[in-house]
Amino acid sequence: MSRSLDPSSPLGAPLLSAISETLDGYLTAQEPMLTAIGATALLDVAREGTAGGKRLRPAYCYWSYVAAAGLPGDDAPLLKVASSLDLLHVSALVHDDLIDAADTRRGLPAAHKRFEQLHAARRGRGSEAEFGTSSAILLGDLLLMWSVDLVDSSGAPHLDRARPHLSAMRAEVTAGQYLDVAAQYGVTGAVTVAEELDVAQRVLEYKSASYSIRRPAQIGAALGGADDALIDALGEFGSIIGRAFQLRDDVLGVYGQASVTGKPYGGDIREGKRTVLVLTALANSAPEAATELEQLLGAPGLTDDDVTRAASLIDASGARAHVEGIIDDSLMRALGVLDRARLTTDGRTALGELAARSVQREH
Repeated sequence: MSRSLDPSSPLGAPLLSAISETLDGYLTAQEPMLTAIGATALLDVAREGTAGGKRLRPAYCYWSYVAAAGLPGDDAPLLKVASSLDLLHVSALVHDDLIDAADTRRGLPAAHKRFEQLHAARRGRGSEAEFGTSSAILLGDLLLMWSVDLVDSSGAPHLDRARPHLSAMRAEVTAGQYLDVAAQYGVTGAVTVAEELDVAQRVLEYKSASYSIRRPAQIGAALGGADDALIDALGEFGSIIGRAFQLRDDVLGVYGQASVTGKPYGGDIREGKRTVLVLTALANSAPEAATELEQLLGAPGLTDDDVTRAASLIDASGARAHVEGIIDDSLMRALGVLDRARLTTDGRTALGELAARSVQREH
């Protein structure tokens, strides 16, 4: 169907509702199969996981199509591909919360915790935690398969042009997640802080930038029949703003308020994440301050006061101001790419607004 969308409000209610309806429709279609198997708990937790979120990936895909081809007359096929990116995203979040041992997501119990609750409610045998872990792994796998199926059944135009970017997106986020884990456990081969920063920059690109913005934008443009020049331009735009998007997450991972972010206060400090922000602080701090920060990162039993101390050490190093400067500069560079590209006026407006919202946020 054709819908009235305002490019100056690219995450407005009409598009968000359309994405939610597309996801709800797809999940409802899976209910008979899961009911017959006796696995509807997977569907219940999948519905909870896909009910919220920023919807940035679908939005970048949708508006990049508009940038190439204008607003579609019938956007149902496009919405299916765009919405599939949120299924992929939730799949990654389910596994990410397991890897990080995170109990909450968006202010609610993480998927593995929801399955633990199910185990307790039904007075199951064995370990609640093991059941929760096993079930969450399977749910993440199922969501990944569903994201592929939703694309394949979409009937979207120029799908063959988009498939290489879809395949790359799935592989890059998985490999990027591995690199993030390897960095956290110190098995990347990096020895110096400078070498660790190089690894962190690659994590930034492949775990976040490419998967969050670059590939969704290229997928949407390809579906709109864009030429290689526009697909490349939106790839450059997406890489720049996607890296800034993750840098904003890194800042919020230290300084964000749990009541706003829906994540534990100082989660990156508690988990010992060696982000660009943290590594910049280690590189720029005096030896005594760097040693203290190293000792706090990921230490068992950190209190809120400990987290606040780590945050103050990062601030004092100048790392936070440095990263904020990169974010501001990245937004200007990304908007410059849009200005130089040949795309529709609606697409340029919407993508510019999305870029600003991606980096100027509190959650």
